[in-house]
Amino acid sequence: MLKRFFIYLIFPFVAFIFSDCRKVNYSFTGINIGDAKTILISNLFNNSGQGPSNLSQNFTESLKDYYQKNSPLKIVSGESDLILEGAITSYTYSPMAIGANQAQQNRLTITLVITFVNTKNDEQNLKNVTFSFYRDFDANRSLSEIESSADSNLKPIIDQIIFDIFNKTVANW
Repeated sequence: MLKRFFIYLIFPFVAFIFSDCRKVNYSFTGINIGDAKTILISNLFNNSGQGPSNLSQNFTESLKDYYQKNSPLKIVSGESDLILEGAITSYTYSPMAIGANQAQQNRLTITLVITFVNTKNDEQNLKNVTFSFYRDFDANRSLSEIESSADSNLKPIIDQIIFDIFNKTVANW
């Protein structure tokens, strides 16, 4: 009886007391930022020469919003622990499904190239990583019509790319 008491109650307690009590960071969001507290998100430039005039601004602001909402990182404009910079490299609108000698669907694809620097852990640095996503539209809709209601048409593409960037940079997925 005494032996069972020792094994089931006392031994786990003693093992816990003498175990290594280092600080362990657990996160329900799955992010892994180590000791980083700040992030600099540079303006993403539209190097594609295509798309709405506010595309780079929408991407940059949406990226900042996503990091603020989904991580404890503070967005700064100067020296920081993490640095995210990049550019929109491609914005294409092309036919996808052809039928009866004309396109039935067109695909809008946006591509970004991102560089991520973790000043606290060089192993997490990423250089020139490509992120891309698309959305298909009926061929009877023009590109200017799609861009004029960018909130509803471009938002799913922007949101998916931002989600992918976040997962690759701080969630390590």
